[in-house]
Amino acid sequence: MAADHAGGRCEHGDELGEDGVHGHRCCPTSRDRIRLLRADSARGARAHCDNGVPLLAVSYAWTFDPGPIVAVALAGAVYVARWLRVRREDGPRGAGAWRLVSFLSGLALILVALVSPVDTLGDQLFFMHMTQHIVLLDLAPILCILGLTRVLLRPATRRIHRIERAAGFLAHPVFAIVLYAATIWIWHIPALYDAALRHPLVHVLEHLTFLSAGLLFWWHLLSPIRSRFRLGGLGPVVYVAATKLLVGALGMVITFSPDLLYDWYARFGVIWGMTPLAAQQAGGALMTVEQETILGIVLITMFVRALGEEDRRDARAERYGGGGSGPEARAERYG
Repeated sequence: MAADHAGGRCEHGDELGEDGVHGHRCCPTSRDRIRLLRADSARGARAHCDNGVPLLAVSYAWTFDPGPIVAVALAGAVYVARWLRVRREDGPRGAGAWRLVSFLSGLALILVALVSPVDTLGDQLFFMHMTQHIVLLDLAPILCILGLTRVLLRPATRRIHRIERAAGFLAHPVFAIVLYAATIWIWHIPALYDAALRHPLVHVLEHLTFLSAGLLFWWHLLSPIRSRFRLGGLGPVVYVAATKLLVGALGMVITFSPDLLYDWYARFGVIWGMTPLAAQQAGGALMTVEQETILGIVLITMFVRALGEEDRRDARAERYGGGGSGPEARAERYG
């Protein structure tokens, strides 16, 4: 099997060039190329075809891993059954249509992150791995929690309160901040990051910790159930700002690193016009921009909410003042 040019071309005619644009069929499936890389990395070798050309072609394969599919299907079935029951009993106020769409959209995003080509591309391109982490940490948890209401959670409310009391400090917002930031920083230590890409079980653990940290973090901010540690006043702003600034700092470190931090990606060459270092810098910039964007959204939301509360206070004061039942009206009436 000979190469047609410097980039390499198999006898099947598929490019193996360093632009990584086209796949090839020397191996059974696109997903198998990633498995070969993982297996050979443990032996200190590089996966290759019979002609010795490195496997640099990009893969767009779906993983169809049964674990995420089964878990999402079960969560969706439980939610839809409860939503339909509440909808029949309490109507839209207890189970609005947008709540259903929000929760199911969150579950769909989890599948996009773990089953679609996003997962396969994340093994080849740091930028896409960062996209996967953003989905698991922020987008999917936000949508799933927004899909919940007090009425939908009514059967589990007391149980949630008991768990909160038993958990102690683990249920405090400060712990959620520490867990969220520590999860991202620790998993981006180069040795751990590369280990997650080489070993599927470690990769599963990484995804579980990201999703768990994201759900806990956003639960304190968006939960429909009143908690002992409910954030009030400027609490939500401090809560989000502290977390997003800590994570944004990591994004800046990755963005401006002059060297490739994660050796795993060095073997893939240029993908989508990006070298491994350029993809790393783009991923770091994506992390920073996403974190600061969420912080900005929270600040704007809190500002608008504060204005609304002030308008409601003014309306109450005006109503009581002009209606003859307030303190000022009584003082004028009785001289």
